[in-house]
Amino acid sequence: MIARVLRSPGLSIAFVVGLLLIAFQLWILRYPQQPLFERPVHLVAALVLLFLYKPLSAPGLSPRIRVAIDRALIAASLAILAYYLIGYERLTTRMENVSPIFSIDVVAGIALVFLLLEGSRRAVGWILVWVLLAFMGYAFWGNLLPGWLSFRGFDLPTAVEIASMTTSGVLGITTSTSVNFIFYFILFGAFYAAVGGGQFFIDLAIRAAGRATGGTAKAAIIGSSLMGSISGSAVANVVSTGVFTIPLMKRTGIPAHRAAGIEAIASTGGQLMPPVMGVAAFIMAEMLNIPYVKLALAGLIPAVAFYLALLLVVDLMARREGVRAMTAEEVADTAPILPRLHLILPPVLLIFLLISGYSAAFAAVAASLSCFIVPFFRRTTWIGKKEVIEALREAPKQAAEVAVPIAAIGLVIAVAVQSNLALKFASSLMALSEGSIYASLALAMLGCIIMGMGLPTVAAYIIGAVLFAPALQDLGITPLAAHFFIFYYCVLSMVTPPVALASFAAAAVGKASVGKTSLSAFGLSLVAFFVPFGFVFDPGVLAQGGAAAVLVSAFGLLISTALWAIAFGGWCGRPLSWTSRIPIGAAGLLAVISPSGSIAWIAALLLGWALVIGIALLSRGHVSSPLFAKPAN
Repeated sequence: MIARVLRSPGLSIAFVVGLLLIAFQLWILRYPQQPLFERPVHLVAALVLLFLYKPLSAPGLSPRIRVAIDRALIAASLAILAYYLIGYERLTTRMENVSPIFSIDVVAGIALVFLLLEGSRRAVGWILVWVLLAFMGYAFWGNLLPGWLSFRGFDLPTAVEIASMTTSGVLGITTSTSVNFIFYFILFGAFYAAVGGGQFFIDLAIRAAGRATGGTAKAAIIGSSLMGSISGSAVANVVSTGVFTIPLMKRTGIPAHRAAGIEAIASTGGQLMPPVMGVAAFIMAEMLNIPYVKLALAGLIPAVAFYLALLLVVDLMARREGVRAMTAEEVADTAPILPRLHLILPPVLLIFLLISGYSAAFAAVAASLSCFIVPFFRRTTWIGKKEVIEALREAPKQAAEVAVPIAAIGLVIAVAVQSNLALKFASSLMALSEGSIYASLALAMLGCIIMGMGLPTVAAYIIGAVLFAPALQDLGITPLAAHFFIFYYCVLSMVTPPVALASFAAAAVGKASVGKTSLSAFGLSLVAFFVPFGFVFDPGVLAQGGAAAVLVSAFGLLISTALWAIAFGGWCGRPLSWTSRIPIGAAGLLAVISPSGSIAWIAALLLGWALVIGIALLSRGHVSSPLFAKPAN
């Protein structure tokens, strides 16, 4: 009887486990528990869900063996939970490096690490597994490495204690953030998407920008930025919105690889857009020990500059290449906005509660619950059992796919800190850059991009923060600016060749060349590629300082990135030649990296915009000049 019920449509063991996880998270929000109770329950539930929703894929094994392996992994996960619950009192009262470590601790620790490795492989692939194995190898055999990398290494009991018996390993800051923040925002994103929020954002963007030059590309950018700010995952955003936006762009004459590239960079930028930003932003708030709302406020100006520059460059490219706007009939084919306008209330409620000082978790839960109320304001947007089941299934599933990998990254943090690798790496970076702030920033930027190739943003950010942030702070850069600098480039690594996960996903959706899509997305990202340097030299860009200083910084960043966009867009009334694009771009770059109000900042903006205005006047008079590109034959 029970088995028949669990096999009924929409209901399964995985679904029930997901419901239990949601119930547990709501319970601890109201009645907080000790970390060594909350975090193991959350993590084991995530492991079980991951093994249920992502069964073993091994064509060389028979289905019966694959099922047996999955069941064994689930049983091992539950045994790990029993270990923590039974030993709860001992684990919470023991003294690290003093209390004895028993054989059961070693067995449980090894088993947990193995489960996390397999769970990470299923969630995000092999690259993260290899990174984890490299750090684990360093933990045991670091004494074999030369120079500053060398350290004595850990024995097995010590490594197990660090990894799984304290709140500094896999049950440390990453799992804490997953329990206290990430889960609730994923809950909101899944609920909002299930009741039609994603489609509403896309239709709203089409109605707002579809009739403009390059309207489909602008609609894709606006829609993806809105949905990306809620979902916080570049790849998930590409897949969910790209199925609508990429074919739309292709119909108006944008090549497949360009359309996919636009969607990839637009979805990637969603991780920079408040109020939710990306998963890594919650980790950053925890590392910096600042309220999340303060972090979101700091990210607002750079995010606006990023998307305005992106909108400007696709507008100019559309003018240069003659891409048509959407017709009135095509825009009219989208569902009317006014009958669905009330669907914007859940994200508005989220923002209002955050600004009002409520905790981030409470705001996310309240906004999530509103998703099941707001659709009933109008008969046309009513939801039924199907949408409710979809929301309740997707929320814990998506949370599990995030919780397991970031818990595993706790191993990286533990090894880097306990072995003193982080501080030694910072010292070496300082020595390599010879104390130059520009060289240090360039090396950190390169390191973040390389690490981010193939890794989820959150994984790349955590590793980058552990390794690079201390070095940047030693140069006098504020902790907020240093962490935002690292976060920004880890986000952009999602569209940086040769391994660009968001571009790969967009290419698959758009049936486009992976290589061309990656290059197109990367080229578009260059319009804001050096914005993080502004964080370092101008605190106002991150909303730090007085209102007047912040406004000047915001204005300077917006018009600086606009110059950069004009240079990349290659249009100023007529197609621009490289003899004009290069100095305009150089002026924009100099203005971005110069402190607001400085002589260099003023000179760069004046020269850059004088050149743009002069070219625009020449273009209006159709004057022949080497500043313009030759007409196409």
